[in-house]
Amino acid sequence: MRIFLIVAMFASCLQAQEPAPPRYFEPEKALRPEGTVVVLLGTGMPVANPRTSGPATAVVVRDRVFLFDAGPGVVRQLAAAGLPINGVTAAFITHLHSDHTLGYPDLIFTTWVMGRITPLSVYGPPGLKIMTDHLLAAWAEDIEVRVTGFERNPRSGYSVDAHEIEPGVVYDQGGVRVTAFAVRHGSWKRAYGYRIDTPDRSIVISGDTAPSDELVRIAAGCDVLVHEVYPAVRLKPEKRPGGEFWVAYMRSFHTSDEELGAIADKIRPKKLILHHIVRMGGTDEEVLAGVRRGGYTGEAVIGHDLERH
Repeated sequence: MRIFLIVAMFASCLQAQEPAPPRYFEPEKALRPEGTVVVLLGTGMPVANPRTSGPATAVVVRDRVFLFDAGPGVVRQLAAAGLPINGVTAAFITHLHSDHTLGYPDLIFTTWVMGRITPLSVYGPPGLKIMTDHLLAAWAEDIEVRVTGFERNPRSGYSVDAHEIEPGVVYDQGGVRVTAFAVRHGSWKRAYGYRIDTPDRSIVISGDTAPSDELVRIAAGCDVLVHEVYPAVRLKPEKRPGGEFWVAYMRSFHTSDEELGAIADKIRPKKLILHHIVRMGGTDEEVLAGVRRGGYTGEAVIGHDLERH
């Protein structure tokens, strides 16, 4: 009898640690592709444009969801895209700029409230762990109320398994390999792009970056390149505090459309998706024309929120 009880208790513990099944806001609209799909959850930038959420891209491989960056509104965009709202398979942060991480607490706590019962796996540059610790401390009272009150949310669900990574393969499971590579983003000491290799596609996400030789090397021949951009013809000093440094800032932190055209011509992706566009009043047509001037003649599209590629 004692052995039976021990076995039963052990089985109960194992069951309690099993991942919660995917939970969808509208189950009938759930995205469950046969292969790999890129979903642009947020294509925006720090400007609070109601038509574009903060930077966030999902790579969906059948029933697994890999999230890259967590800009403002990320969980609502997961819901709108027909993806699980109780957590993702793993999340990857390119760098710790606020517009790429303001949705991080949303990702931690909303997915927990919506049913996550296992730690959230997150990968990113040094500084990720202390950011995570501060977020958990900031919401300590919320956590205590949800755990000890009528909700009885499990403590295991709000926890985060934060991995501070170096360039190289950072995830390799079930046929999905994620490789981080260093990019140049102004004065940030650590900023990454990611290459995702799945059984049927290869996707490269630039993160925020100035022109990068390492990106060209890592991305060579990929199926999809998702890259940030700004229109070169619009770049000039701005009439605001610090505006006299705007040209130097953009050239140090970001990639122009003409520079991206030259980069993409070397990489030769099957599809180039432009997102995180610092428009400065520029139009889609201007940006695409700049890419062509740079030398790229392949398929290039302007990314919009909730598009699937």
